[in-house]
Amino acid sequence: MKLLIFLTFLVSLTMPKDKIEEGNPITLQRIEVNDLVFNCRTSGLNNTKEGVILLHGFPETSHMWNELIPILAKKGYKVVAPNQRGYNPGSLPREVSEYELKKLCEDILAIGDYYGFERFHLVGHDWGSSVGWALAGLNPDRLLSWSALSVPHLKAFMEAYKTDKEQKKKSRYIGFFKLPYLPEWYFSFNNYSKLIDLWSESSDEQIDIYLEIFSKKRVLKSALNWYRANVGKITPEVSSQLGDVYVPTLLLWGKNDAAIGRKGVEGTDKYMRGPYELMELDAGHWLIQEAFHDVSKAIVNHIETYSLHPEN
Repeated sequence: MKLLIFLTFLVSLTMPKDKIEEGNPITLQRIEVNDLVFNCRTSGLNNTKEGVILLHGFPETSHMWNELIPILAKKGYKVVAPNQRGYNPGSLPREVSEYELKKLCEDILAIGDYYGFERFHLVGHDWGSSVGWALAGLNPDRLLSWSALSVPHLKAFMEAYKTDKEQKKKSRYIGFFKLPYLPEWYFSFNNYSKLIDLWSESSDEQIDIYLEIFSKKRVLKSALNWYRANVGKITPEVSSQLGDVYVPTLLLWGKNDAAIGRKGVEGTDKYMRGPYELMELDAGHWLIQEAFHDVSKAIVNHIETYSLHPEN
């Protein structure tokens, strides 16, 4: 009996932290879709409510959702948070064109299919938000609700990016990120110190988990390829479908966001044809870390409002 207890203790020490969350454990799963391998954090897959897919941005991973996942699972939802294309050793295409927005959207639909989500709720931050806006335009029939963190409607953002003085200033980094080789060197130099600086709102544990991913060969280049493949290069076919949005939408924006200005946020309203709510927060870009209570409450309320099985 003592040996059994000791062995159980040893196993607990070696388990990933995600798996020992109390109440609603988070399981790390590796799945293959679109001839690529994705690592996903999942919880509540045997629950009775609909699926919820959570999309991270740059430079983060699905770990950014670790506190939200158990809350949604406890509410009865099936929750999946993938490391997106370019953030897994098994999904690192070499060609820049492989990171075009349409292909990023196809990944999420395929992940939804893998888990049996005919329709699902979608939540995204930063680049994950960009993918979400594209899905809301390209495949609205698949979405029950859409919650965007930080990034406004893509057309509203691009209009601000081209014409608004504040947004132009906030977006100066994008030109640097699109350069070949140099941004990879910049972020990896001196043990990734500049990358670590971006994670100023993350815990030491989260920074270690992020570094474990970004220090792997070709991950940083692949993540930056999202900028190279899409900014100023969205195809006419996709652009024509990024207009009116009928999916019930929540936009959360921090008024102190260093990357996203007010112009694009306020310009989002003109594209909304379905239920739409804008929530402005006294926070910066890293909303889930800076204002978790308000952000998680708003996301859960939005999903519950448009759930097929809302709480009584």
